[in-house]
Amino acid sequence: SGLDLIAGTDPKSILPEAKSIIVIMEAYFREAFPPSLERHFGRCYLDDDRMTKGRLAKRVKAFRAFLRENGIHSKVPFHLPHRMAAARAGMGTFGKNCLFYSRKVAAHGSWVLPIALVVDREFEPDEPTIEVGCPDWCKNACMAACPTGALVGPRRINPRRCISYLTYFGGEMTPRELRAPMGLCVYGCDRCQNVCPRNAPWLARELKMNEKAAGMVEDFRLEKLLGVDKAWFTERIWPHMFYMSAADLWRWKMNAARAMGNTLDETYIPHLTLAFRRESDERVKAMAAWALGRIGGPAAKQPLTAFLAKSAGSIRSEILAALEGASRRF
Repeated sequence: SGLDLIAGTDPKSILPEAKSIIVIMEAYFREAFPPSLERHFGRCYLDDDRMTKGRLAKRVKAFRAFLRENGIHSKVPFHLPHRMAAARAGMGTFGKNCLFYSRKVAAHGSWVLPIALVVDREFEPDEPTIEVGCPDWCKNACMAACPTGALVGPRRINPRRCISYLTYFGGEMTPRELRAPMGLCVYGCDRCQNVCPRNAPWLARELKMNEKAAGMVEDFRLEKLLGVDKAWFTERIWPHMFYMSAADLWRWKMNAARAMGNTLDETYIPHLTLAFRRESDERVKAMAAWALGRIGGPAAKQPLTAFLAKSAGSIRSEILAALEGASRRF
């Protein structure tokens, strides 16, 4: 991901005059999001305005201005462990799913984004709450629900199996054994939060619809993402979900193709067929082939068989695996 996490643990590497860390908290799930978006995207990204300098950026800027007016210099590092800083500040506890749960906002849930500011003024520290706050009766719901087995124990995660990590920071092709378990996720995953009993009070609330997110529905349809070009991506997608640059369009398309396959919806077959023919990136072509095999049926077998005759190498292997694995559906 490009983060220097070791350097982030030393505030003086961020601000040589550092004396304290101040943590503020943003609740990002204050309004409802369209179900069609929640199926494919983590909620924290559906109203992320860090690139567009919206609500959150303005609040942080205003707070830093307040500090500056009082003679306090501050920096907002991206690589400092913000959740651990929030726990050190006594703002909440950790969940078994490795996420941070607030003591005051979002009904004590994990729908929060801690933001740490390194400052050159010494303040009296708050009592830390570096502990797991999950009840024993939760029966490790998050670990049981993780489709890829990324949660290997309380507060222990294998990031290379975490769906969120895989969707935007994963290496090359998504490993074949993880494609079906990743389900419909394109960018992020909320599974371990959705099943957590600590989040149930907030999920039970009736929230008004987030109009900004509602306006994103058409732009973020799977078929749109599968065919996105650099200009469209830069204008309509990247301002909201910026962990992947335009150089990573192949990953967006690969994720969209995989999600299409996991819907088992035959209406996506023409889109996947077109993507295989149109795309030059072998990773996208290979995933389109996998998705066709995942959907199965005569309508998927026909293009796969046609592509097989003109393919070689890894793409041919993917097509053969798709035909073999989905033979029971043909």
